[in-house]
Amino acid sequence: MGMRSTLLLRHLKVENANAIGGLTYGFPAISHFLGFTHALSRRLEQIYGLTLGGCAVIAHHTELQSQPLGNRREQVFALTRNPLTKEGKTAPFNEEGRVHLDISLLIECDFNADQLPKGGTLDLRIDALQTWFERTVPTLRLAGGTITTLGQVQWREHYDERELRRLRMGLLPGFALVCRHDLLTRHHQQCLESDPRRELLDSLLDFVTLRHQAQQDESGAVSWQPRAKPAPGYLVPLAVGYLGISPLHEPGAIPSSRDQETPFRFAESIYTLGQWVSPHRIQSLDSLLWRYRHQEPYYLCENRYHAPELAWDESDAEPFMANDLF
Repeated sequence: MGMRSTLLLRHLKVENANAIGGLTYGFPAISHFLGFTHALSRRLEQIYGLTLGGCAVIAHHTELQSQPLGNRREQVFALTRNPLTKEGKTAPFNEEGRVHLDISLLIECDFNADQLPKGGTLDLRIDALQTWFERTVPTLRLAGGTITTLGQVQWREHYDERELRRLRMGLLPGFALVCRHDLLTRHHQQCLESDPRRELLDSLLDFVTLRHQAQQDESGAVSWQPRAKPAPGYLVPLAVGYLGISPLHEPGAIPSSRDQETPFRFAESIYTLGQWVSPHRIQSLDSLLWRYRHQEPYYLCENRYHAPELAWDESDAEPFMANDLF
């Protein structure tokens, strides 16, 4: 089903967002942005009876709060100093990764102009909706960070070819985060032909680690040359959801759980391959959207982006085995 309308939140500036997503760091996990969209949708439903759907993430600038460790190239997180304990000693703390963000969010809306609150002309009704978003969005938190600035709010029912091109160019400079599990799957299948015992985690590391290989010239001198990755592009490891590893317990059955009114389940993170792509190369806004998908025992954030030269295959829609990564 295609999008009925879209909401563009341009240049959201966030301070001290969570920079750690499972085993990865540098940018919040995609579940943070879908969670923000869900929280905004619940408030919209309470006021207007309307809901939101998926969300696309475009990053314009990130500033990881880190500092070099000595004279080495290694970086460590810049941590906050907590107040002293009653005894005057340094309080224990958990390491936190923080990042400042300048992003734009393109959010799918499950309604069209006919469903907007009645009263006045269509332009006035759209202005009232956009004003409500302008007032509500800064009151929320995104990835645990504080929203300090909201550049522009734009609700639109549809984009013609000219408007779509203007939107893509308006998101520059920036990169949209999409899922490239298709690249990971293809590379893993090729590797299995030569090594049947190879695990999916090994194939993922081929994309995200820097490797060098020794080469010897005719004179016998040995030099180390960088080893090319399996595919070109701005490829990154990505946490995209959770895999349930226990039965679903009844509410209150686990005494130490945070919510005693919701069923409880133990879970582990799911990882795959992501890619940052330039918005001006995007042909369809739908290919940028991330959406929730629940298929027992998977709780996924799913994106169906495919490079223009690749054809969509329904078999790719099957959830990947997260436990193969561990």
